[in-house]
Amino acid sequence: MTNKLRFAARLWYYFRVGYATYLTFLLGAVNTLIVVWYLAISQMPAIESFFGHFAPFAIVMTLFGVPLSVAIGWAHIKRSPAFTSETDIQAEANPYNYKLYPGYWTEAFAPVYLELLQQVTRLLEAQRLLDKEEKSRIENLETKLKTLISGGFVGAPRTTALRSRSSIASS
Repeated sequence: MTNKLRFAARLWYYFRVGYATYLTFLLGAVNTLIVVWYLAISQMPAIESFFGHFAPFAIVMTLFGVPLSVAIGWAHIKRSPAFTSETDIQAEANPYNYKLYPGYWTEAFAPVYLELLQQVTRLLEAQRLLDKEEKSRIENLETKLKTLISGGFVGAPRTTALRSRSSIASS
């Protein structure tokens, strides 16, 4: 992916997060309060006389709405199977579940693990403690670590885009 395209994709992502998380949230909350006030409360003189003006109504609704929203959010995350499904989908689509994060994982930790694996293998071979099956498993792990360190994918990414990138990286 070119740098310009990557930069544009990042800007698009930031726009979506800012718009969906903050701008539409605020506009939606204010819009709901205004619509409820003018279409429902102002048409019922008994309730309108209780609040008097829009501001007390907005304050009371906010004081009830925020804790209610927190409770609903908590129930969604802790009790709903929908959150588990959302997390599964995000995990399947996240390419870093099949490759190393850039930075210290690629530059330090994985190379240390590879070096330790190679040194322990050398010690076990010198003492003739490895059978063919164990040696094969260690070689498989070594190959996977080398693939990860070089920026490739391991495992079985479920999305087609990741699978095609994975096959390119492994060839």
